[in-house]
Amino acid sequence: MPPTTLQKLAAEAMKLSPEERADLADLLWVSVEPKAEVDAAWDAEIERRIADLEAGRTKAIPGEQVLAELRAKIEAHGKT
Repeated sequence: MPPTTLQKLAAEAMKLSPEERADLADLLWVSVEPKAEVDAAWDAEIERRIADLEAGRTKAIPGEQVLAELRAKIEAHGKT
């Protein structure tokens, strides 16, 4: 029995690199699961932010500092 279209596609997909297969899996998943489109967009944003950090295009701010600044702003706002 000749291979089905799905079997042929799967065999071709397995020739891709792991990264290419992951990208293909994401594309296929988004096509069947609408929420996956949002998840894929968040994944892309996370990857972009990590790349920016690693390339030195942005800097991280310690969580303690962020929370202290927010608390100060909240406190200042409450005094007005």
